[in-house]
Amino acid sequence: MRIALLEDEHEQAQNIQAILADRGHHCDSFPTGQTFLSAVLHRSYDLLILDWQIPDMTGIDVLRSVRAHLNWPIPVVFLTQRDSESDIVQALDAGADDYLAKPARAAELVARINALARRSNPDADKEVLTYGPFEINTQQRTIRLHGEELTLTDKDFDLTLFLFQNQGRLLTRELLLERVWGLARDINTRTVDTHMSRLRRRLGLNPENGFRIKTIYQRGYRLEAIQAPQKHPADHSRTADA
Repeated sequence: MRIALLEDEHEQAQNIQAILADRGHHCDSFPTGQTFLSAVLHRSYDLLILDWQIPDMTGIDVLRSVRAHLNWPIPVVFLTQRDSESDIVQALDAGADDYLAKPARAAELVARINALARRSNPDADKEVLTYGPFEINTQQRTIRLHGEELTLTDKDFDLTLFLFQNQGRLLTRELLLERVWGLARDINTRTVDTHMSRLRRRLGLNPENGFRIKTIYQRGYRLEAIQAPQKHPADHSRTADA
């Protein structure tokens, strides 16, 4: 997973990064609330770890800003020296998913993170996923729209599945290359743009089918659920009245 850590003490940040890297996770660390928020709102992370007491704002303020500005429920863990019941309740009420007291115990921290990752993607083990008129069979690797099977390449299928499983979330080109193509982030990102343009046409991502791929300028893409336009019987009623 890609994890963002808010921790102003350099030694502690390095320790947590080492624990997570040893378990195969990538962790970026930030010492202030402003630098953390700037990264989280402009990049793609799978999970956030917050300290409470930081120089420029509180971890609670950071959490509230994350919940107010992100369009998907990213998992958030508090890791802090504050461990009173009232502190825990306040953090959970503000939108935290879990709460741990420092110092971090490596095995417990990783176990909590893995548990949150599983809960944040409850459809991961399902064979058939349904999103409006789209039906995705993860075993047969097929996608149907209104019951009709679509003709897609293997990469188109992988990209479509990742988009739907992360709808509402900003997905940077670098993240898509990493998760869908398995490539390093310094590869030419035009590959992603080409596939996205093709998917818009092949999947029929339009208001009639309830979804669209929105391009986020200089950042990436986001799959959004939208309401289909309603048909108004106004013309018929006017004809009847006449």
